[in-house]
Amino acid sequence: MLYDLIVAPFEFDFMRRALVGTLALALAAGPVGVFLMLRRMSLTGDAMAHALLPGAALGYLVYGLWLPAMTVGGLFVGIAVALLSGLVTRLTALKEDASLAGFYLVSLALGVTLVSLRGSNVDLLHVLFGSVLALDDAALFLIAGISSVTLVALALIYRPLVLECVDPGFLRSVSRAGGPAHIIFLALVVLNLVGGFQALGTLLAVGLMMLPATSARMWTAEITRLVITATLIGMGAGALGIVLSYHLSLPTGPCIILVAGIVYILSLAFGTAGGLVWRLLPQRHYAA
Repeated sequence: MLYDLIVAPFEFDFMRRALVGTLALALAAGPVGVFLMLRRMSLTGDAMAHALLPGAALGYLVYGLWLPAMTVGGLFVGIAVALLSGLVTRLTALKEDASLAGFYLVSLALGVTLVSLRGSNVDLLHVLFGSVLALDDAALFLIAGISSVTLVALALIYRPLVLECVDPGFLRSVSRAGGPAHIIFLALVVLNLVGGFQALGTLLAVGLMMLPATSARMWTAEITRLVITATLIGMGAGALGIVLSYHLSLPTGPCIILVAGIVYILSLAFGTAGGLVWRLLPQRHYAA
């Protein structure tokens, strides 16, 4: 019985590919999501995910559903939107969240329009929601490469990232590493969104970043534990979502994000580091 539920689905090659791709995505998306949350940039990740769509759509318009063209297009536009948003924030009265909101809304509308010029509704759904079960060797190598680069880069800029989350004023007083670390981090966010786009589409790619990270925060506040917990939650949600989608005949990408969402809701309720149940329980008072 247990074999049929858990192991049997992965007798198929496309299921194994989906599992490997999702685990590789979660390995890098977990730490990136934690730092997005700690830096109060959670919605920035969502806006940048939407901003990838015009570039991916241009690649699709010219070459069809060809991975390299859509990847390069999405990467180029994602970085361009991040830079333009920062420029607008510095040169105008708009804050970063407002400028990103403007760019991502325009990008989303433009991307959907571009895909509609050539493709069918099926192609549009593929771009918006991805196709985890259709990952090929090229997509797996891309995702694995992005995860490897992300982990190495995060290891190199870990200290300034943590300091900027905890005490940005102190970091500015002792080092100039904050600015370069921020730029590198934004590039890593775009890279991971491009990787997530291959499997989960532009609308769901950020889900594997933010839901595990916010769930982990309900269980611990220590940064190293946050990173480990978020990564494990992302991997578990990915594996369980793939299995459930197989048995219940549900779309795989949304199923993965729904599982992560269920973990998030349970964490909000029962998390030991700020969950609702623990807050409602009577606290012990110790007399001196």
